[in-house]
Amino acid sequence: MQEYERKQLLERVEREGATVGADIPETITIQGEEIDLRTFVFEIKRRETVPAGERDRVEQAKRNLRRERLERLERIEEGDISREVGDDLAQSIIGIDRALNALESLGPTDLEREQQVQKAQDRKRWMSFLKKALGQDDDASSRGGR
Repeated sequence: MQEYERKQLLERVEREGATVGADIPETITIQGEEIDLRTFVFEIKRRETVPAGERDRVEQAKRNLRRERLERLERIEEGDISREVGDDLAQSIIGIDRALNALESLGPTDLEREQQVQKAQDRKRWMSFLKKALGQDDDASSRGGR
């Protein structure tokens, strides 16, 4: 592959809208293991939230996809590869980016915990409001009242 072809491929991969219209690969081989990437992403995305048991699996998948993306990008940058292999690598990188975008855009991962935090914050704000409304500021209550 010529140097200008390599630069074109790298530019294509790093382009802002590169993933628009791109498909998530049906399968992908990461560290010698074939993964049904499209099925995995759609299975996770169809749920409103990521269940607690799946959270670690999703985070691990994202780390593996990022690592694989980097390895493939380095093969384009540094490898002595043909234009055809470079095109395939670039297309697979764009597909990985598409999958990562889908996984990154997942909603809250633990609604129960977020609700508990929200309730605690609401109670704290309410208590603060009541203390102010009743004329009991924090300084007075810490000195033993009025």
